[in-house]
Amino acid sequence: MTAQLKTQWQSVCSTADLVEDSGVAALLNGKQIAIFYIKKLDAIYAIDNYCPFSNANVISRGIIGSLKGQTVVASPIYKQHFNLETGQCLEDSEVTLNTYPVKIEQDTVLLAI
Repeated sequence: MTAQLKTQWQSVCSTADLVEDSGVAALLNGKQIAIFYIKKLDAIYAIDNYCPFSNANVISRGIIGSLKGQTVVASPIYKQHFNLETGQCLEDSEVTLNTYPVKIEQDTVLLAI
């Protein structure tokens, strides 16, 4: 018999803290997470803020867009593109950032941990 793991949701910020079509950084359990609100998709994505190519927490400052049919963020330093749904780097298949389930409850942004 396998044990069911219960998803734990943690409050990260208010929806008022989100910037349309841009990213913000949040600190969750000592780790920086980039949160993106894409208005035209009515979607919120959460992904690691750490860029392994530049060794800096800068992903939240990246430019969001669409590339090869995927919703991506371009790292602001060396311009690698990361799929916001999967964390996969489009230029290097061996690099993937962690992504996190995100939801909104009563104007509070919650991430699954």
